[in-house]
Amino acid sequence: MDKCFCVSVFVSLCLLYFQVIFAANYVPTEKILLDCGADSDQPDSDGRDWTSDRGSLFLSSSANSSTATASTQDPSVSQVPYLTARIFRSNFTYSFPLVSGRKFIRLYFYPSSYSGLNASNALFSVTAGSYTLLSNFSVAQTAEALNYVSIMKEYLVNVDGDRLNITFSPSSNPSSAYAFVNGIEIVSMPDIYSNVDGVMIVGQDSLFSIDNTTALENVYRLNVGGNSITPSADTGLFRSWSDDQIYLFGASYGVPQSADPNMTIRYPARMPSYVAPTNVYDTARSMGPDPHVNMNYNLTWIFSVDSSFNYLVRLHFCEVSNITKVNQRVFDVFLNNQTAEDGADVIAWAGGNGNNGVPVYKDYVVLVPGGPPQQDMRLELHPNPKSKPQYYDSILNGVEIFKLSNPYGDSLAGPNPIPAPKQEEIDPTRVRPASGSGQSKSPTAIIAGVVSGGVVLAIIIGFCLLAASRRRRRHGKEQSSSDGPSGWLPLSLYGNSHSASSAKTNTTGSYTSSLPSNLCRHFSFAEIKAATKNFDEALLLGVGGFGKVYKGEIDGGTTEVAIKRANPLSEQGVHEFQTEIELLSKLRHRHLVSLIGCCEENTEMILVYDYMAYGTLPLNPTLPKEQVSLAEWAAHCHKKGILDQILDPYLKGKIAPECFKKFAETAMKCVSDQSIDRPSMGDVLWNLEFALQLQESAEDGAKGMVGEEEEVPFNVTYKGKKDLDASLGYDGNVTDSRSSGISMSIGGRSVASEDSDGLTPSAVFSQIMNPKGR
Repeated sequence: MDKCFCVSVFVSLCLLYFQVIFAANYVPTEKILLDCGADSDQPDSDGRDWTSDRGSLFLSSSANSSTATASTQDPSVSQVPYLTARIFRSNFTYSFPLVSGRKFIRLYFYPSSYSGLNASNALFSVTAGSYTLLSNFSVAQTAEALNYVSIMKEYLVNVDGDRLNITFSPSSNPSSAYAFVNGIEIVSMPDIYSNVDGVMIVGQDSLFSIDNTTALENVYRLNVGGNSITPSADTGLFRSWSDDQIYLFGASYGVPQSADPNMTIRYPARMPSYVAPTNVYDTARSMGPDPHVNMNYNLTWIFSVDSSFNYLVRLHFCEVSNITKVNQRVFDVFLNNQTAEDGADVIAWAGGNGNNGVPVYKDYVVLVPGGPPQQDMRLELHPNPKSKPQYYDSILNGVEIFKLSNPYGDSLAGPNPIPAPKQEEIDPTRVRPASGSGQSKSPTAIIAGVVSGGVVLAIIIGFCLLAASRRRRRHGKEQSSSDGPSGWLPLSLYGNSHSASSAKTNTTGSYTSSLPSNLCRHFSFAEIKAATKNFDEALLLGVGGFGKVYKGEIDGGTTEVAIKRANPLSEQGVHEFQTEIELLSKLRHRHLVSLIGCCEENTEMILVYDYMAYGTLPLNPTLPKEQVSLAEWAAHCHKKGILDQILDPYLKGKIAPECFKKFAETAMKCVSDQSIDRPSMGDVLWNLEFALQLQESAEDGAKGMVGEEEEVPFNVTYKGKKDLDASLGYDGNVTDSRSSGISMSIGGRSVASEDSDGLTPSAVFSQIMNPKGR
C-alpha cells in the first residue's frame, strides 16, 4: 500500500514537472476581430482572421455611420485592419454579447483622410461600459508626437454582465469633429494582472489593491534584450511585445543575453505559462562583465507617461546564463528615483540553487503626481554590494507598464501628447542637376554619403583606434590599485555623454572657434548665401532632423560642396556643433567625407563638406535594389536577425557573437532616423570600448566566434570576486587581440581584403592622425 502511494506521488510529480515545461497557451473562450468598414472577411499580416463589420449584429445601428477607405497608406502598415474605417458624426455604439470576466479591448486607428475629411478634425471620446478610455482623442496628433504610423490602444476591462457597449462620441469642438475606428478586438483573458491583496506602492509602506473595479491600459510591453514578438507568437493572449532599445537611456545599453540552446524555460507550478512567452524569458539585458563599470552607472530605461495616474509596473526575470546559485548576482531596482527592490536575487526568487531557467515576475505600483501633461518614468538597475555577491551585475528580461483607472471617475483618458516642432517637408524630386554637370547623382545617394557613410566608417575607424590604444596600453606599465579603477568607465560619468544632460539645447548666440584656420575654413554668411544662391530649394540635396543639405559652389565656382544648415529647432546646440567641427576637422581619410569649413555668423550653424558627385563607398548600384546602400541593407539584416550573413569574410570565425551584437547595436543606433535616438560620440566610444572588451574576454576564454563552421554558443564568463574591495576587475590575464583590422562586406566581398588597394591599418591611422589643411 505504501509502495503504491509512493509510486502515485512520484508519477504525479513527474506529470506536474512536464506540465510546467510543456504547458499549452491560453485558449480564449471569446475572440472578436472586427475589421471596421471592410467589404469582406480577410486575414491580417500576422495570419489572424478579421471579420467585416458591415451588416454585423454588433452594430447598434448603421444609420449614424459611414464607411471609407484611407486615401493613402504607409507601406509599413498592414491593410487589415488599417485600410478601411467606420466614421461617426454623432454618438455611435457597438454592442458585444459576452460572458462576464476580464477582457482585452484593442482599438486600432490609422490617421488618414477618409472620404475627404481632414484627419486633424478627428477628435472624439471612447467609453467601454462605465469606463472612459479616451477623451478628446486626436489620432493624428498622437501619431505625429510619437512618430508612429498607426495607433493601437489596449485596455483590460472587467465585464460584469452579459454585454459590453463601446461608444464613440465626436467632440463638440470643432463643429466639424468626427470619430472613427479601423478595427476592434476583444479577447477573453485570465485574470493575471489583478491583486486584491495589494501591490507594494514604491516609496510608501502601503499596498494598492487592483480588483475587478480597476481598468488598465497597457502603455508599454517590452521584450528586454530580445526581438519584437507579434500577437500570434504570444501565449494565446495576442499581446505585442516590442524590443527595448529605443527606451534605453544614454550610454547605458548594457549587454543583450540569450539562453543557451540546450536550456529549457521551466515555468514554476505557481505561475501560469501564459503570463509571458518563453521568448521573453530566454533573452535578457545585463550590465556587462566589468564590475568597475557596473558600479559606476545604472542600467536605465525611460518611459513617457501621463501625469496624475497610478501605474502597475511588472518586471520579468529569468537567469539564462551561468548564474545558478543564490547570491551570485544581487541588484537593486529603482522606479522614479525610489527604491522598489533592495537586494533582488532572481535565483532566490525562483526557488534557490539550480533554478536558472525558471522565470519569475514582480509587480510594483508607481504614483505619478500632477504636473506637465506627460512625465518621464525611470526604471533603473544597479548592483547591490551590501550582500557581497559573486558578480556585480543586474538583469532584466521583460517590462509591462499599465495605467490604472482613476477610482473617482473610472477614467483612463489622458491628454494628447504634444508633437515636437517640425521643419517643413521638402520634395527631394525638385532637385535639378547643375548646369554643365551632366547627369547628377540621386539625392538619396548624396545625403547617404554625407551622413550614413561617414557614420559607418567613423564607427569602424573608432573601433580600430580603440583596439590600437588598448594594445599600446597592454605593452605599457600595468595600472596599480592606487591609480583608480582599471579598464574603462562610461564617458557619461565625465559629462561627455548625452546622458549627462537630457534637456534640449537652444541656440542663443554664436561662439568663436578655437580651431586653427588651416584645419577649419571659416566662411561668412554672405559666402554661404552666394554658394547656395540664397539657399535655393532647387539645390536641396536632402532634409533630416538636423536641418537641410544644399549643393553649392565656392571659390568662384571651381569647387562643388555640400552645405549642411542646421535647423534651429533641432536637438543640436552650440556645444554639439563645436564638437562636430573639432572632431571632423581633425579627420582626413580617403573613405570619409571631409569637412571643409563652417559658418557661425548670425547664430547660424552651417558646415561645408566635400560634395561627392559619384556617391559614397557603401553605395554599389550593381547590387540588387535593397542592397545598394550598405547602411540600409545592414539595418534590414539586423532587423531580420541575419546580420551575420553579411559579415566581412575576413572577420568570420574571428569576432565573438556578443562583441558582434554590441557593435551592430551601436551602429544601428547611430543611423537612427530621429536625432534623439542617436547616441553622442562619447556614448559611441563607450560602447565600442565595451565591444572590444567582450571580444578580448572571448579570446581569453577560447569562446566560439561568429562564422565558425561549428560555432560554440557564446556566453560572457564572469570572473569577478565576492570581495569588491579586493578586486572589481577580471582576474584572468588579458591577451593581445590578433585581429589586424576591421572591414565591411559588400556583396560578399571584403572591403579591407579586396577593395582597399593595399591600405593597411597603419596607413588608416596615419591618414587620420596627420590631417592636411585645406
